[in-house]
Amino acid sequence: MSDTTRGTVGGPGDGTRAVRAGLPEPVKHEPTLPGPVFAAHFHLPGDPTGPYTYGRDENPTWTLLERAVGELEAPGRDDAETLVFASGMAAISAVLFSQLRAGDAVVLPDDGYQALPLARAQLEAYGIEVRTAPTGGDAQLEVLDGAKLLWIETPSNPGLDVCDVRRLADAAHAQGALVAVDNTLATPLGQRPLELGADFAVASGTKQLTGHGDVLLGYVSGRDAEAMAAVRRWRKIVGAIPGPMEAWLAHRSIATLQLRVERQNATALRLAEALRERPEVTGLRYPGLPDDPSHKIASQQMRRYGCVVSFTLPTRERADRFLDALRLVDDATSFGGVRSTAERRGRWGGDAVPEGFVRFSVGAEDPEDLIADVLRALDVTAD
Repeated sequence: MSDTTRGTVGGPGDGTRAVRAGLPEPVKHEPTLPGPVFAAHFHLPGDPTGPYTYGRDENPTWTLLERAVGELEAPGRDDAETLVFASGMAAISAVLFSQLRAGDAVVLPDDGYQALPLARAQLEAYGIEVRTAPTGGDAQLEVLDGAKLLWIETPSNPGLDVCDVRRLADAAHAQGALVAVDNTLATPLGQRPLELGADFAVASGTKQLTGHGDVLLGYVSGRDAEAMAAVRRWRKIVGAIPGPMEAWLAHRSIATLQLRVERQNATALRLAEALRERPEVTGLRYPGLPDDPSHKIASQQMRRYGCVVSFTLPTRERADRFLDALRLVDDATSFGGVRSTAERRGRWGGDAVPEGFVRFSVGAEDPEDLIADVLRALDVTAD
């Protein structure tokens, strides 16, 4: 993992890039970040040419946000395009259903995001073969033969396994398959899938990218013009578009991304180190821990390790008591927000995790306060 906080001769640092990403050229007396454009239609005399014709197709607020995300996911690349969506699942669905046809095969992780099984059922209903394998150990390579699309989620949610994106992408491309990487947990400041060989970087902007728990958003960044044209067409067909206010809020929030990521990731490592000393905690995972099974490959392809720590407490009851005892942590689903959240993932029934498994999203609280709260909650709920 390299220090990317500071700029180099190769370009600006992450903080500089984040606060200036997607801003228009300065115009005297105009705001540095224009407000949201609320428009279902635009003045359009004569032939329908130009960038803005109808609100389902394009919007100036989306344009600035898409430019901002693109500058983070693919800095310095002229061949990459970004499209924003109404949610992370809208973005995921756009790639899957725009690239696959009846008779195709797709490889998904069997330990990925909880809604992927819903997508699998719909893909199979359309006559698409779905194969699955775990993220860890690059196991998806074993079921790749003949697939049209390889879907990678690294680190995986919620188990935090990591796979070698370069290795999998090279193998997939050698067979003529496209590669999509769900970059939600890492964010573009933690990992740049397009630079690792992926064709698509896909993410839920709902999480750490925007970081305040008040926006549903998704995006797809891609470097294949034909494939991205199909994604754009899918967005138009299904109308999975973000509102201008959500897009503007997202763009505004990106300005603090580097600040939030640095604080949250540093605290996540400290929390993981503290949890490692607790005898009731098992199955602790955080890619930033030197002894984590994913650390070696994560350190080769990730620039930061993320804000999520996962671990298991002895029983469901103990996990529930622990969550109830926390004072600075909200019991909520999602991750990446400035306020720490945690939940017992088994309550949803869709993840293959123990009943006492806890996914903990580290926020921007003072590290000492947050860690003290966690250790206190463990103490007061001890059996």
